[in-house]
Amino acid sequence: MTAEAPTFLPYGRDLTRADLDALPDDGHRYELIDGALIVTPAPRIRHQVVLVRLFRVLDDARADGLVVLVAPVDVVLSDSTVMQPDVLVAPRADFTEKDLPAAPLLAVEILSPSTRGIDLLLKKDRLERAGCQHYWVVDPDEPSITAWDLVDGRYRQATRAVGDEEFAVEAPLPVRLVSTALVG
Repeated sequence: MTAEAPTFLPYGRDLTRADLDALPDDGHRYELIDGALIVTPAPRIRHQVVLVRLFRVLDDARADGLVVLVAPVDVVLSDSTVMQPDVLVAPRADFTEKDLPAAPLLAVEILSPSTRGIDLLLKKDRLERAGCQHYWVVDPDEPSITAWDLVDGRYRQATRAVGDEEFAVEAPLPVRLVSTALVG
């Protein structure tokens, strides 16, 4: 994003990536979903603790050729959809110097009170339509982890673990953990 901020956003049309790039670098997280601007404040400390712990687990499990990154990284699904999953896993070859111009292999969102609906509805739907193979949601308040896999173009819940139950998946990375370890 550039330092020069527009004095207003376009009115009466869907926003585009060019509009997003013109927004200020002011510490807010700006995303587009089907032309609608989503602005979220900086996450809570608990969110960031979960983020760092989950990143370590995924990075330790990643295969050669894959990259694990945390937000902010632009995932460009179309000119009207630019998202920043909390954590993403994608092949190194899919990245440009600026962004990931395709759906990641795995997108993970960590729920916050201000993003719960966006993460469970809008982002999940848009990533499903874009062909993101795996979508996980971590709820630090419950605590829980839910994983969906893309099967025949639709997300199907692959596994869900609550509290001290083990969360275990083999794809896209072999991971075993308990959600309480992420929030503890």
